[in-house]
Amino acid sequence: MSNFNETIAALSTPVGTSAIAVVRASGPLCRKIHAEQFPASPAPRPRAARHGDYRSVNGTLIDDVVSIFYLGPQSYTGEDMLEISCHGNPLIAQKILSDLFSRGCVAAEPGEFTRRAFVNGRIDLSQAEAVADLIEARSERALSAANQQLRGSLGRRLAELTEELLSALARVEAYIDFPDEDLPPEDRTTLRSAIEKVSSGAAQLLATQEYGALLREGVRTVILGEPNAGKSSLLNRLVGTDRALVSAEPGTTRDFIEERINLGQHCIRLIDTAGLNPSPAPLEALGMRKTIERAEEADLYLVVIDPRRPIPTLPESIRSRISAANTVVVLNKSDLWSAEALRSIEGELAATFSVGCAYVPVSALNGDGVDQLTARIAALAEAHRVDFGDEVIAINARHAEALGRARTCLIEAIAKITDPEEIELLASDLRGALDAFGEIGGRIDNERMLDHLFASFCIGK
Repeated sequence: MSNFNETIAALSTPVGTSAIAVVRASGPLCRKIHAEQFPASPAPRPRAARHGDYRSVNGTLIDDVVSIFYLGPQSYTGEDMLEISCHGNPLIAQKILSDLFSRGCVAAEPGEFTRRAFVNGRIDLSQAEAVADLIEARSERALSAANQQLRGSLGRRLAELTEELLSALARVEAYIDFPDEDLPPEDRTTLRSAIEKVSSGAAQLLATQEYGALLREGVRTVILGEPNAGKSSLLNRLVGTDRALVSAEPGTTRDFIEERINLGQHCIRLIDTAGLNPSPAPLEALGMRKTIERAEEADLYLVVIDPRRPIPTLPESIRSRISAANTVVVLNKSDLWSAEALRSIEGELAATFSVGCAYVPVSALNGDGVDQLTARIAALAEAHRVDFGDEVIAINARHAEALGRARTCLIEAIAKITDPEEIELLASDLRGALDAFGEIGGRIDNERMLDHLFASFCIGK
């Protein structure tokens, strides 16, 4: 990580040919560099686009550019900033970047612009993480959640909990400072109520972790079934291309195949797996082992059945996980079977699958029923959503770890309220919860954690 007295520079648009590329700089040299590019103009006007030639430090014309100067602290990083839009030839962008280095700038490391914004108080740490989420969002819902977190939704909730907790801690420390004043029963009740309210709020935030993982990683949807039930054909139909090899020969799929699609407002990770064969060949057995591994990590299941054949026996590790909340039974090859064939296996279906599981007739061959299937998958994905009024909050693993520690401290504090001998330990528990809340927003001095977090960002952000 560069020194904050240095001026950093980086390409902020993807490498490759495009209409426009943007080179970005942040730090004390930005004003001087902008003035050198436009020597005839007065002092740079913040946020005003200037059009002109970009010439290297030795006067060589590089490109026709638009340059915008941002005056700190009213900039993204809180420092003086410069954004130069040039033609999207990678050679031009690289020449401008090299010239900035020759003028004293240094190469920005991954996430360094956003890290400076955090250090300079422009955003808190949860908002900094939301920047990465916004860039990586693969669905409408993920985009919405990242936008709301960037605008402080999680920070506001944490601020409310922190205020409640500070108020409770103030009561406890007042008793510690004046030990002769016994804490009356009504005050203990009020204190317990306040701490329980904070604990409940932390638990509500913790409950969004699973949904947060679904938004960031996509809804893992495993396609299960016997060999030749039509799993790969269904994958191809849902993806809209011949992604998986399809053959009349059973057991064609020996390894899992994964593709992403958007259904409704969610990204769905479709995972086609090897068929569940009760008498597999050695290579098939290896494929089935991978099928079971993928299934044990899945969020949703599409169990593909050919109603003309007996209902397959699912491994217990899979059967114990499927439910009406996470499974759709796909009755495939509907173009080949009759209603009588379906009625003949209704009892077996009911005995094999959880009560309430959706059964959707589909023809992967001609597309009949696929709209109903995708609507059902989208509904199951949407059911994971956790709302806070008009806001969507979806915490990540780091937030969850801190909230878990905060809840542990709060639960331990509640257990100590009735014992006057443990009042100082009670205060320590409340301070522990406050520290954990502070870690989420970034009111900590943990250089290693910050290095690790911002290293996952792209360069130029």
